[in-house]
Amino acid sequence: MFPTIFLFFSLFLQLPLEAAQGWLTAFQDRSILAPLAWDLGLLLLFVGQHSLMATETVKVWMSQYFGVLQRSLYVACTALALQLVMRYWEPVPRGPVLWAARAEPWATWVPLLCFVLHVISWLLIFSILLVFDYAELMGLKQVYYHVLGLGEPLALKSPRALRLFSHLRHPVCVELLTVLWVVPTLGTDRLLLALLLTLYLGLAHGLDQQDLCYLRAQLQRKLQLLSRPQEGGAE
Repeated sequence: MFPTIFLFFSLFLQLPLEAAQGWLTAFQDRSILAPLAWDLGLLLLFVGQHSLMATETVKVWMSQYFGVLQRSLYVACTALALQLVMRYWEPVPRGPVLWAARAEPWATWVPLLCFVLHVISWLLIFSILLVFDYAELMGLKQVYYHVLGLGEPLALKSPRALRLFSHLRHPVCVELLTVLWVVPTLGTDRLLLALLLTLYLGLAHGLDQQDLCYLRAQLQRKLQLLSRPQEGGAE
C-alpha cells in the first residue's frame, strides 16, 4: 500500500529517480513499515471516530440514550481519540525525508518563516472560533439551553448558517493544512499524517461564495461586539 501511494506522490512532485527509488527501498524495510502501519491505524481510529459519530444515524441513536449530552459526548470521544494519536504516535527517525532545510541560509530562514505562518494560522483559527459559537461546538450551549427550556440551539440558526454547516466539515481546514505541511523538515511519519488528514479534510470541504460572504459578515459582527466594551470604557 505505502509503495503504491508514494509512487503516485513522487510522480506528482516529479522527484528524481534516485530519490524515488530510495523511498521505495525504505518502504521494504520492516523497521520503517511497522511504525508507519501503527501510525496509520491511529489515524484511521481518529478519522473513523470523527466521521462515524458525526453521521445522522449515530447522532439520532446517541440523542435517544444521552439526550442533550450528545454533542458533549462527541467532543469527549474526539478528544480521547486525539490523545491516543498524540500519546502513542511512533516517529520514524530512520525513514527518508521528503524535504529538509539544512543548509544555510535556509536552515535559519525556513524555520522562521514556518513559525510566522503557524502563528498566523493559529490567529486565524482563533478568529474563526469567534465566528462559530465555541460553547455550542463544545456541547455546553446545548446543556444550557436545555436547562432554560429554550430547545436546541441549532434550531435557532439562520438558513445561511445551516447552509454553511452542511458544506463545511471542519471550520479551520486551510489553517490546519498550513500547520501540517509548512514545516522545515517533512519526514516519513509527518508525510503520512499530512497526506491522510489533507484527504480527510478535503473530501467534504465545499464552501462557495455565499458561505464566504456569510463568514465575513459574521466575523465583522463579532469583532464589533468585542470592541463595544472598550469603546464604552474609553468614553
